[in-house]
Amino acid sequence: MQLQHTPQSSEDLLPVLKSSLYVGASDASVRMVLSYCAAAGLDPLQKPVHIVPMWDSKAGGMKDVIMPGINLYRIQAMRSGCAGISEPEFGPLVKRNLGGVDVEFPEWCRVTVRRQLTNGTIAEFTARELWVENYAEKGGKDKSKAPNSMWSKRPSGQLAKCAQAQALRSAFPEICSAPTAEEMDGKPLLSEDREPKQPTISEHAQLQRDVLALARTSSIPASQVTKIAKKAGIEVEVVGGKETLPTESLRQVRDNWAAITAPEKEPDTIEADATVEDDGMSDEPLM
Repeated sequence: MQLQHTPQSSEDLLPVLKSSLYVGASDASVRMVLSYCAAAGLDPLQKPVHIVPMWDSKAGGMKDVIMPGINLYRIQAMRSGCAGISEPEFGPLVKRNLGGVDVEFPEWCRVTVRRQLTNGTIAEFTARELWVENYAEKGGKDKSKAPNSMWSKRPSGQLAKCAQAQALRSAFPEICSAPTAEEMDGKPLLSEDREPKQPTISEHAQLQRDVLALARTSSIPASQVTKIAKKAGIEVEVVGGKETLPTESLRQVRDNWAAITAPEKEPDTIEADATVEDDGMSDEPLM
């Protein structure tokens, strides 16, 4: 007697997935898994994707995001001409204090993926990833720079997955383009290192243009603006051995331009000038 396979609906699979592969996940998150798998033609019971809690800075809390796992990329690569993946090679161990926590980790990891091309040639794609550029911070409301629990427990294993994902992405860009759950675990959803940066950079550039326009109007060389701001008590940063104005300082310079560029007046001289000549415009501000 042959057993017939009856396709299961999403609602039928929901309790199965919640009790086995995604224990503790909400119904809404597991339904997102089912929708993702349905759209991509994946079997949800193989757990091709993960539910990754990510910090949402706008919402001020964690949010579940569905992302492919490294194992999905391995399977897809093996079905698309992958001729092997090298063992991860690690750089020297480094000790550093991050966010008040002493951490030891490999400086880098290198992985090579081999792909058989249509002409039979075996091409190699190597990725070398740095630990400090990949590790997941505890983050959250306290914005801790210390590594999260997974990166603290498995500093080498997590880095190896990131290096392998990058190598697979280089070898198979058509199927491995999205970041994996292993790469994004513990990272902010709306990256506090990225999302605010574009408007901040744009604002900084606009403030620079505003200040330079004021300097030209006042016939003040651009090279003197930082010195004038420093003399007025406005914060100056040193970058690459050169004094420069951060964004907030540029804003202060722009908003207080007349005050900080006004020439120093000697009361006696002003009094004498006022006595000698009165053109009816002595109350006008000096421009």
